[in-house]
Amino acid sequence: MTAPISIVIPTLNAVASIGPTLGALVPGVGDGLVREVILADGGSGDDIAVVAEECGATLVPCESGRGNQLCMGAKAARGDWLLFLHADTILPIGWGDVVSHHIERHGGKAGWFRLGFDSERQYARWTEGWANIRSRWVALPYGDQGLLISRRLYDEIGGYDEMPLMEDVALARKLGRRRLRCLGPSVMTAADKYEREGYWKRGWRNWGCLGLYFMGVSPDKIAGIYRKK
Repeated sequence: MTAPISIVIPTLNAVASIGPTLGALVPGVGDGLVREVILADGGSGDDIAVVAEECGATLVPCESGRGNQLCMGAKAARGDWLLFLHADTILPIGWGDVVSHHIERHGGKAGWFRLGFDSERQYARWTEGWANIRSRWVALPYGDQGLLISRRLYDEIGGYDEMPLMEDVALARKLGRRRLRCLGPSVMTAADKYEREGYWKRGWRNWGCLGLYFMGVSPDKIAGIYRKK
């Protein structure tokens, strides 16, 4: 039987961080779950092509912008299921069992993981907590939590929009609460951006951008504001 899952990872100068992410996929390959790994690259200046060749991944060159990269990666994917991951997000031990259960029992829904950060700071715990509350209560999981979705459902809702920011929010809104499901365990995502910029500052900026998006401000304008901060 053909392995069902295509892993899609958007990359941009991600060689320094993507190793553990790729390493965590190995058990899924051994268990016959992973059909292919697609690196949708937005014009990296590092050795991502070498990494792709060494690990047997498919490199899909495309214009930068996470929404566009996810969209192009999904178009290239051949699996019946798609698992979208950020390049610095590590799947938990035993993720294959969790994913297999979802595929077998909840095919009409998309699944997301709880968020965890690779930091011991209390600020990281608070940020994780708010993210997981938002995901459950408001049905808005973000891309750094991973997203598992069948090709059928992905195509039915129109997939990711080619937008520079808020692509994960837009997809979650297309799915709605009824078609989103928490998979259970936590992925481990790099906290370096929060550590560098400050948890409160980055957190408020993210909430501010979300508010602008819900007010109808275009993602292009929000992206410009986001980059200036």
